[in-house]
Amino acid sequence: MAWTKKQILLAITMVTCGSINTLSTKWADKIESKGSDGVVRPFNHPFVQSSFMFFGEFLCLLTFKFLYFYFKRKGDGSENENGFVKGNRNFSPFILFIPACCDMVATSIMYTGLNLTYASSFQMLRGSVIVFVGFLSFAFLGRTFVARQWSGILFIISGLAMVGTADFLSHSGSDNSVNNVITGDLLIVLAQIITSCQMVYEEKFVGSLDIPPLQAVGWEGVFGFCMISCLLVPFYFIHVPAPFSANAHGVLEDLPDALCQIANNPLLIVAITGTILSIATFNFAGISVTKEISATTRMVLDSVRTFVIWMVSLAIGWQKEVHGLEVAGFCSLIFGLFMYNGIIVPQIWEKIKGCFGRCCNRGDRDQMDEPIINAAADEPHV
Repeated sequence: MAWTKKQILLAITMVTCGSINTLSTKWADKIESKGSDGVVRPFNHPFVQSSFMFFGEFLCLLTFKFLYFYFKRKGDGSENENGFVKGNRNFSPFILFIPACCDMVATSIMYTGLNLTYASSFQMLRGSVIVFVGFLSFAFLGRTFVARQWSGILFIISGLAMVGTADFLSHSGSDNSVNNVITGDLLIVLAQIITSCQMVYEEKFVGSLDIPPLQAVGWEGVFGFCMISCLLVPFYFIHVPAPFSANAHGVLEDLPDALCQIANNPLLIVAITGTILSIATFNFAGISVTKEISATTRMVLDSVRTFVIWMVSLAIGWQKEVHGLEVAGFCSLIFGLFMYNGIIVPQIWEKIKGCFGRCCNRGDRDQMDEPIINAAADEPHV
């Protein structure tokens, strides 16, 4: 079935805003600005960037409230029919506190890893969340998987190994660079373990409540922003070694230094605004794609986003070259994701089996016809 103009617009919005979110965050990491100690250095403040991301998620709650009151004022009951606002709106928001904690920890770790590795590797390695969700669902939700899904997981794991190996080989000339990139990759994978815990918790305890997705994302943004903002105070007094302390005071997070750098370079304001607006729009578009088309389509579009980020990183010089293993890893990841979600691969397999079956049947018919043809050839012509 052909897509409508609305569906095409939603798909383009999701891919574009999702790509902008990762790229703007990485751009902020690379922008240099004078800090509170007068030294010019890159903007290395993952926890501050995490707070901006949660503020963007909080905007989803404002969007939900706006849509809800808009439809309610119509007086025709459309607030209970529209896909963006219908559902159980009478629930305790604190049930989302635990997933918000997981989201906060995972996001902060991911942004720390993004500081140390490529934007393309960051996006590819995020695909590992399916592996951990699969294992945790098997262990705690009692879910069983068919051979296709286990095969998909194996392809994903193989792809992750290739991406990590490619990062190692690309930086083999510098020990410090290798250590940073591998540490960044490992942190991103660690963050996916925490994210998978969040997803399994939401499925077990939140999914049955039928909470409107925009409202759920918004409340997680509220909790995440409040928690990370409070943690920025003690983080200022925790001294850590390099490469986790690339700020003025060598601490886990230096909020005064971050604010000083933002004030000294307007480009940081542009990059941070891009992060805030893109994450809000990306969540809105992603939920819309799920409702208007399907969850599998959303997954395919997320794979397209990975490719876009990779190509942009190469085009603007953030990543100097493409390693063959990285290409193979990307292909293995995408193939595994498609296989796990039952996209394209099962249909191709069915076509292959159908073609094979037709060939076999044709061969059987040929064998049955052959004696008749030969017999006719041996008969005398009249």
